[in-house]
This record gives sequence, structure tokens and C-alpha cells, in this order.
Amino acid sequence: MSQKVLLSSKEIHIILHRLACQLIENHLDFKNTVLIGIQPRGVFLAERLSKILKEDYKVKDVALGYLDITFYRDDFRRGEKPLEANKTNINFLVEDKKVVFIDDVLYTGRSIRAALTAIQSFGRPSEIELLTLIDRRFSRHLPIQPDYRGRQVDAINQEKVKVLWEENDGEDVVYLVNN
Repeated sequence: MSQKVLLSSKEIHIILHRLACQLIENHLDFKNTVLIGIQPRGVFLAERLSKILKEDYKVKDVALGYLDITFYRDDFRRGEKPLEANKTNINFLVEDKKVVFIDDVLYTGRSIRAALTAIQSFGRPSEIELLTLIDRRFSRHLPIQPDYRGRQVDAINQEKVKVLWEENDGEDVVYLVNN
């Protein structure tokens, strides 16, 4: 098994600031926009973006929530071991809001499909956008594309994209792992 660095800590830092600026361009004051990190790994990206928006760009009204999609997945009962649910924490209304789903890697699109179904339990958003750090194009099973992407990666199916976050893994880095 070999791994190649796709993004270093410095590159991730630059990309996060670019993504934050793109969000500001499209949502301005965030009064009608909510950020929702998709559990489990999208939460780290969502928290980091929320922090950048608040601290570096002085955006005051950034609503941040976490969405667990475990029981909405189409492969929920297919695995050998039972899936462990994460926690959903959305303490605001999404009705008529612009929702930005945030996930670390967009691969087949199935997680996003599950998130689209799951968010309906919290109301009907006026609009839904998708932000991903890594877009693995050529891997999609569903016609889902990100509105905001950090980096596009052409990875074949045997390769895996591994995103590490300082808060959880001790370092910020993205690897392309070849099995």
C-alpha cells in the first residue's frame, strides 16, 4: 500500500479560505443560509469553514448544524457489520433557507442523496448547494456535482482519498492511497 500527498496543510489552508470567500460571494451575510456538515467527516470541514467565516471574515450569522445520514443510506443493511449512527444536531429551521451541505470527499454521490432525503425531516429548504474539499470525478453513480470544490481528483476505483484533520487526526493532509 502506497500513499501520495494530494494536499499539504498549507494547500488545505489556502483552499479553505478560497471556499470561504466563494461562500461569502454567494451568500453575503448568511442570514438566510445555513451550513450543514454531513456526519462523520464533513463535520470537521464545516467547523473549520464556520470558524474562518466568523474569525477571519467577520461574518456574524453563520448557523452550523450536523446531519447524520446513516439510516438514509441505500447500503444501510448491506454491510457485514452494523453501521454506527452519529449525532444529528440541527437546532434551527431549514424551512425556506439556503442549505449548504458540506462533506470532505464527493465520491459516488450516494451520501449526498441520503442527505437530501434526511434534510426533509427538518423542513423544506429554498435551495441546497454542495461544498466538498475533494471531488473524485469519474466515480459518480448518481448525477450529483458540487457547487464548491476544493480540488478535483481523478482517482481510479482501487485508489482511496484519505482526508486527515488536525482536530481529529493530528494533522491536516490529504492522501491518495493505492491499495
